[in-house]
Formats: sequence, structure tokens, C-alpha cells
Amino acid sequence: MDATLAALADPTRRRVIDLLRDGPRPAGELAQAVQMSAPALSRHLRVLRAGGLVRAEAGGDDARLRLYSLRQEPFTALQAWLDQVQAFWAERLGSFKDHLETTQEGDRQ
Repeated sequence: MDATLAALADPTRRRVIDLLRDGPRPAGELAQAVQMSAPALSRHLRVLRAGGLVRAEAGGDDARLRLYSLRQEPFTALQAWLDQVQAFWAERLGSFKDHLETTQEGDRQ
């Protein structure tokens, strides 16, 4: 989870994730889309790979071409954690609402 959140902390890497939602793309296309040099984007892709968010696979006939795509597992784990946090706050806010309603009813009597 820490590696996932660390990788997503950077706006450029989040933009790359957004681009990859449409499907696999080569690094050059991603670099153009985020208006960044290939070496600079390569560092971001390295962080995304290390965090397990993306994978690189050989693309087509050219063995040098790498297609980057999203991996589902880290996003599923992140969503499960966010669901737990959301459930915690829903319970807390529900309890607070109940407390307010009880307090307000007591004030009316």
C-alpha cells in the first residue's frame, strides 16, 4: 500500500495512470501526452513499475518497443482500503447524527 500511495503522490504519475486507463501505450506516446522528455518520463515509469501499478511488455515486432499497461491488483487493494476508511467514517458520522438527533429531541422536551 505504501508503494502504491507513494507512486500516486506525483501529479505526472497520476496523469500517466489516467492515460493508461484507455489501454496500453508506448513510453514515447506517454511522454508526448504529458509534455515531458523521454528520460524524465522514464524515471516516473520506473516508480510506477516499482510500485506495481504498471507493467511493461514487449510490443509487436520491435523488441525495443515497450508497451505500458495498468495492473489491476494494486488498485483493487487500494480500493479495499479506501472502502474500509469510508465505512469507518460513515459509521462515525452516523453515530454523530444519532447523537445530535437525540440531543435535539431532549432539548425540545
